[in-house]
Amino acid sequence: MSYTNCLKKHPYRIFFRYGNSILRASLEKGSPQKLLMDYSTLLHFTAFCPDYRTYAFLLRACAKCSDLYAAMEIHCHLTKVGLLSKQHITPPLFKLYISHGYMLEACELLWSMLEWNTDPFHGNLMLMGFLKSGRLDKAYQIFKRMPVKDLISWNSMIAGAVRSSHLKEAMNIFSRLVSSGLVPDCFSFSSVLSACARAGARRYGVWVHHLMTELGVEMNHILSSALVDMYAKCGRIDVATEIFNKVKGNHISVWNTMISGLASHGLGSDVVILFHKMKSEELVPDGVTFVALLTACSRCGMVEEARHYFRSMTTEYSITPEVEHYGALVDTLSRAGLLDEAYELVMSMNVKPDVVIWRALLSACRRYRHTKLGEATIEHMACHGSGDYTLLSNIYSSANRWNDSEEVWKQRKQKKVRKTKGLSWVELGGSTHEFKAGDRSHPDTEDIYVVLHGLCRRAKVEGYAPLTELVTKDVSEEEREENLTFHSEKLAVAYSVLKTGPGTEIMVSKNLQVCSDCHEWMKIISKVLCRVIILRDRVRFHRFESGWCSCKDYW
Repeated sequence: MSYTNCLKKHPYRIFFRYGNSILRASLEKGSPQKLLMDYSTLLHFTAFCPDYRTYAFLLRACAKCSDLYAAMEIHCHLTKVGLLSKQHITPPLFKLYISHGYMLEACELLWSMLEWNTDPFHGNLMLMGFLKSGRLDKAYQIFKRMPVKDLISWNSMIAGAVRSSHLKEAMNIFSRLVSSGLVPDCFSFSSVLSACARAGARRYGVWVHHLMTELGVEMNHILSSALVDMYAKCGRIDVATEIFNKVKGNHISVWNTMISGLASHGLGSDVVILFHKMKSEELVPDGVTFVALLTACSRCGMVEEARHYFRSMTTEYSITPEVEHYGALVDTLSRAGLLDEAYELVMSMNVKPDVVIWRALLSACRRYRHTKLGEATIEHMACHGSGDYTLLSNIYSSANRWNDSEEVWKQRKQKKVRKTKGLSWVELGGSTHEFKAGDRSHPDTEDIYVVLHGLCRRAKVEGYAPLTELVTKDVSEEEREENLTFHSEKLAVAYSVLKTGPGTEIMVSKNLQVCSDCHEWMKIISKVLCRVIILRDRVRFHRFESGWCSCKDYW
């Protein structure tokens, strides 16, 4: 006779201690579903009172049959009755959450029962779980409470901060790692160099490089790539090239990083030369190589070269084009004004075009005032960001269709799409100074605006005329000019002029693409001040010198 039938016929003959024995027997017989049924029967037909061992059996059964929802119900009940901290309870529940990808729940569980000690193993486990779930705040709480932190702890936090785009925090954690007495390893250095590259933190990146030299860190392709990337993205493509030339070995990742760096600086000819050198050393290019090549073609207007490289991917190297390759070619054609060809390419792609491709086409429609194609393009976009509404509004404004332009902004407000605000920053005196358009929050605001007005007057004497047609609002000419005067990158340049001596190179970073008016203004200001101004925007680098820009007005 089965346990279940026995229970139904003789409910009051079953004492407390037999309940767990029955459940254990069901589990040992390899029938987790039956165990759950027996538990239900015990509760309904007997005076059975479960204890922590009962729940341990239940959770093991849930784990065996992957019944996550039953386990969650048991978890809630355990929390209510205060049995969650029992050591036999947590492991099966933890494993069940992990196996189903519920990292956050698993870490919360571990957090609730953890006894802090000198072994960092459990702390590191939680750090990785919270960071994988995107919970940097929770991970930081764990990190602060850990009495002992090993290199895995520090590296996890640095990498997690970089992934979450908390770049300053990543650098701060690295500084604390160095102060802790532990010696950073390859992973530590590569992560913090990535933070420096993305933030444009050249001073800090140079310090990290010097620290690597002092510690005698052995260079490998990972660190070489990280250093080349950092210097290239911080405006020192010359130093990036020096490091690349000293690299021993021929790992493809280092070559790809160097090609990408040259592309971001608009050095298309150098990219082509380096690509041929790579082939001469019998290195086989991969998909990443061709993304960098096609991007260089896009930045430099090398249309025929882009077509050639796109074809050779499949014919010579049997590489199937992916959305990034199509995107770079579409961008190349769009920037060159070949909008119809670009649109035909998008419609004939073997992969589904992503929003980046449509935005490249939409941006070109604004530049070349192709209203009809712009309207068709935005219809294909599944989701619209604030920049998409801005582009379409600008397309209508350039065609003097003010009502349509206003309607676009109304749609953006109705859909509650927030506009991405332009932000520019400079690194001076070991600190980063950020500026927004019309910003008056900086302590030196009054002096900054005095310098800016002076620069604008001198620029006009040299022939600068504000491109007021870029202002999409239907306002007076004076209001349009005032709107352009206080763009964030101009404020950043004015602050740099205020705080640095004559002849000093100015380095500005911006989160969006520089507008045409600021681009023209900086060309003239570089001539007026006899200074080099380097601007890193969302797309590429611009080096302004003696009234010229390295992009040759093609960006």
